[in-house]
Amino acid sequence: MLLFCLILINMTYPSMTFARVCSNIYFLNDLCRHALLPLQMFFAIERQSGLDDPVRLRRAESTRRVLSLELNHNRDVDRIHGNGINTLDIEVIDGRYMLSGGSDGVIVIYDLENNSKKPQYTCKAICTVGRSSRHVHKFSVETVQWYPHDTGMFVSSSFDKTMKVWDTETLKPAEEFQFDGNVYCHHMSPVARKHSLVAVGTKDPKVQLCDLKSGSRIHILQGHRGEILSVRWSPRYDHILATASTDSRVHIWDVRRASGSLFTLDQHNGDKSKTSSEAVNTAHNGRVNGLCFTADGLHLLTTGTDDRMRLWNSATGENTLVNYGKVVNESRKGLKFTVSRGCSPEFVFVPCGSSVAVYGLHSGELITMLRGHYNNVDCCEFHPDYQELYSGGKDCNILAWVPVLRQPDIEDEETNSKRGGTQAAINPAFEDAWSSDED
Repeated sequence: MLLFCLILINMTYPSMTFARVCSNIYFLNDLCRHALLPLQMFFAIERQSGLDDPVRLRRAESTRRVLSLELNHNRDVDRIHGNGINTLDIEVIDGRYMLSGGSDGVIVIYDLENNSKKPQYTCKAICTVGRSSRHVHKFSVETVQWYPHDTGMFVSSSFDKTMKVWDTETLKPAEEFQFDGNVYCHHMSPVARKHSLVAVGTKDPKVQLCDLKSGSRIHILQGHRGEILSVRWSPRYDHILATASTDSRVHIWDVRRASGSLFTLDQHNGDKSKTSSEAVNTAHNGRVNGLCFTADGLHLLTTGTDDRMRLWNSATGENTLVNYGKVVNESRKGLKFTVSRGCSPEFVFVPCGSSVAVYGLHSGELITMLRGHYNNVDCCEFHPDYQELYSGGKDCNILAWVPVLRQPDIEDEETNSKRGGTQAAINPAFEDAWSSDED
């Protein structure tokens, strides 16, 4: 067994000197006496000897946490909305504050931090734009989004034909854009520094580009033939925009160009023998109501009312043909789904009836169904700092899905026992690393 481990290390790390391999012999010898789990033992060897790359280890732990997500009964989120919750967004500056928008027109800001330091706590609503405010949206709020570079501002859009830019401190609109029809969606680029454009999808087939600096609509993108249900900027390039419509099409645009879209996604990858003439260059066989880029911007996910989800190469527009099976999609509006970040492999979280379906991004495998809502789920948001998931639905609830705490390693338990005591099982997140016993 010892020889097997040495050979395995040498094959994995051919540049590693023999002396360094042999320096771990005593550790290997000790482990081999318990040769019951050779694969786990190998990874333990890598970690203990410092061979494992820190990024790889972090990704492995993030993946483990996502795979162990479950409904946390010790964490509640204040129930404020009197009607269904359509949209959620967590700011990326501190990862602490979450926005929600509901069918009642109400917007709420939650503090996700556990200030009590107790295992059981409630995420409090610290600000609300409620029905009593004269600035509240008159109808359903469809999208809310934090300004990507500062928590002092956020943007909301609604079926009352408006998009409002809010000052977080005063909870008053600093700017308001009026449109001719219902606003289904909007999105700001997460990486743009040279422009402050907001892409807006409405009942009109033209995609609107609004400039936050000038407070005006500066450009329209023409090419769709139906309502715009979803818009998404690429997280890789600040000038690349994806738009989805009821016309079954998804267009990829370079907003620097005055001409039409760069290309249109084709589910058949140009194979005309597999499609009728009217279905040429369609991404789905129904309304396309969901878009989501992967964190690196290399791939784009789309969902449609044909109960299909597709993964595309965002640079070439090629359908990767990953088969996710039937992804039930009954939403007549935009579907807010999300992708994990920092895992290997990555995962997709999709509202599916009263559950959230978790799929392997590149395998298409249905990993699990997260069940806890009493009615349809309309949105979900992934928290990459803690590998947590928040979901909102028509039952007016926001649920927190939290990873199960990792059990202590055998070596850690043995170390504790040798020290002659047992350590209380406490979440390290609640420990005070700066205080001394004398305090």
